[in-house]
Amino acid sequence: MTHRVAETMKHSTMARPRNIRSSFSSLNPPPFFDLLSLTIFASFFSPKKIPRTLNPYLSLFFLSLLTSLAFLGISTINFLYSSPFYADSCSPKSPISFSSTSSSSQSRLLLSLLSPVASSTHQELPKLSTSVMIPLPAHGVSSNLSNEETEFWKQPDGEGYRPCLDFSFEYRKASAKISKENRRFLMVMVSGGLNQQRNQIADAVVIARILEAALIVPILKVNLIWKDESKFSDIFDVEHFKKTLRADVRVVSSLPFKHFKSKETKIPHDVSPHWIRSRFLTQLNKERLLVLNGLDSKLSKNLSFDLQKLKCKVAFHALKFAAAIQELGNQLTRRMWIEGPYIAIHLRLEKDVWVRSGCRTGLGSDYDAIIAKTRNSQPEYLTGRINMSHIQRRRAGLCPLNALEIARLLKALGAPKQARIYTAGGEPFGGKKALQPLIAEFPNIVTKYTLSREGELSPFINKSSAMAAIDYIVSLSSDVFMPSHGGNMGRAMQGHRAYVGHRKYIKPNKRAMLEYFDDASISETELGTIVRKLHKGCMGQPEPRTKRKDRDIIAYPMPECMCQS
Repeated sequence: MTHRVAETMKHSTMARPRNIRSSFSSLNPPPFFDLLSLTIFASFFSPKKIPRTLNPYLSLFFLSLLTSLAFLGISTINFLYSSPFYADSCSPKSPISFSSTSSSSQSRLLLSLLSPVASSTHQELPKLSTSVMIPLPAHGVSSNLSNEETEFWKQPDGEGYRPCLDFSFEYRKASAKISKENRRFLMVMVSGGLNQQRNQIADAVVIARILEAALIVPILKVNLIWKDESKFSDIFDVEHFKKTLRADVRVVSSLPFKHFKSKETKIPHDVSPHWIRSRFLTQLNKERLLVLNGLDSKLSKNLSFDLQKLKCKVAFHALKFAAAIQELGNQLTRRMWIEGPYIAIHLRLEKDVWVRSGCRTGLGSDYDAIIAKTRNSQPEYLTGRINMSHIQRRRAGLCPLNALEIARLLKALGAPKQARIYTAGGEPFGGKKALQPLIAEFPNIVTKYTLSREGELSPFINKSSAMAAIDYIVSLSSDVFMPSHGGNMGRAMQGHRAYVGHRKYIKPNKRAMLEYFDDASISETELGTIVRKLHKGCMGQPEPRTKRKDRDIIAYPMPECMCQS
């Protein structure tokens, strides 16, 4: 058990039921009603303060005065609420009016307006339509561009698809019990970079739902490569996470009991809900706690429609970034967006990527020797197809595009030379030299470091997940997004951009295009024609997950999470 897990148990306490008051006892009336209660009501209805020799005419006077004031108060409120100056200028609804309602309806409406219980409940249940992170609108296409440039900036046709998380009746019926679970708990430890963590958290919520267990806020393991020790609350908005999933799974910050017996468990790849229930349900009922470690890509991609929708709800709605990250990300996004259309590229040129991919850097023999030495000392880092040479890997599309290849691809697709490019990702291996071919062709290169002002990034230095979250926010609002290599960031951005309206997403067809890149006899004009043809269906058009059953719903939210209107 890790130190963080032990710390989580140490500070846990028994949960106590909330003391629920009636709506009448918790009312906060406006000052007008406070005045009445302190004067007329106090003097007229309090038997201790009524003189025995009170003149009956005086009592009648007070009753008349009370009635007049009451009518005056209702008339004043009616005027205020029906006045166009009182109406919320951001609300599409008409101003509230009491004049067309009966007296009993007026009372109920007045109580609902004044009751803090009603308003706080509304605030505690975030709407899916407002909880999703929506990009700034795409820019219009300028009229003074060439046909190729116009086509490059043009957004794909979304074919009317929109988010559609309509859970079945059976799912909603079961939610009444599952959302109140307080006996069985699931604890998960997630690893990797930001988007790998996001995927595992989504799977953790689904597994908690399958087991009908309460989910403890996931523990983020220390990243072995970037040494990031961030907690869940450092990256994500915990309260928003809990509230958004309130109807699906109960999420708690810590265990409500101190003594337990459980050990960390790992699961194999591609497990089904049936396997999870048969393997863990008895254990969970007995021990009350299940601790899972290593969830990366372990849950089956083929789930029921309801569970697929739940994964989308987690990925696109519940996992909202922490306020400080979101605020800075939004500021950098506005600075990019205000200058006009821009491209976001997720550059996978970090040293660990070259080590793990088994590819050449394109920077020369000295740099390749450094990578080879590191790879030989840590052979476990090499991922997939060990027996392939670096040439075979590249031709198979397993290598990241280097800066020169990215520049040639963008140019062939019609990107204007003056296009502004935001590069997301870590520090490239080789520094400025690694980016030189891209800068030579597209000089307007921007990063989060050059876009931010002095001190803005200081709170997030050495916090790789926070830095990746900032890149995520800025990239989402780009007019065009392209990853230089496959990975969790590329898949997350592909699915998110599809979910919010199918924003342009270029998926490089490396396997098909690189042989043309290596053919020196092909002119730039001819290469452009070939490359545009190869990528005609790789520009972010609606692409259903059901074409291939091994696709993840987070990258392909159609058709389970989207409907065609």
